[in-house]
Amino acid sequence: MRERPYEGRIPDGDRVPGPRRPERPALTRRQYAYGVTVALLVLGLLVLGLVR
Repeated sequence: MRERPYEGRIPDGDRVPGPRRPERPALTRRQYAYGVTVALLVLGLLVLGLVR
């Protein structure tokens, strides 16, 4: 199969089609709880650092 000659610039927004990425599974309750715990811990340490 012969390639077509280059005919100039490719317009913005054009993409080369490829396989779709698999969708990420939803967070489990444990992962959600870990995320909330870490966020609260970081927020608490930040407040503690500002108060001192």
